[in-house]
Amino acid sequence: MRNLGFLFAPTAAFAMIVPLTAPAQAATETTFTQAAFNDAQHTGKPILVYISATWCPTCAAQKPTLTKLFDEPEAKDLLVYHVDFDSQKDVVRAMGARMQSTLIVFHGEAEKGRSTGDTNPASITALVAKANQ
Repeated sequence: MRNLGFLFAPTAAFAMIVPLTAPAQAATETTFTQAAFNDAQHTGKPILVYISATWCPTCAAQKPTLTKLFDEPEAKDLLVYHVDFDSQKDVVRAMGARMQSTLIVFHGEAEKGRSTGDTNPASITALVAKANQ
């Protein structure tokens, strides 16, 4: 039998030099409920309400930008509430949205901005940043 210890030595050495730091926590994304949204507003945290539909090509184009933003350290406190445009019409109306692909940002109880149909990564990033102001 051959000695294969040399194959494992570099891996063990690498494991010892890699810092053991926890990755930044990503934004928390959840399905919208009025109770959870109200609680989040009272905490004063940054909030994004994302109104989308599974059949919407604009929503699909927004998703990669949002997913990337959610992983950024600046978004670690961001609470993201997903609203299904087709099955949560009462919420869509309450939010004053007329279309899917609507993004609404809040800081606590104050609405800080909104957009509809925007797929530009720079302007979506700028909109989400308003939730921290």
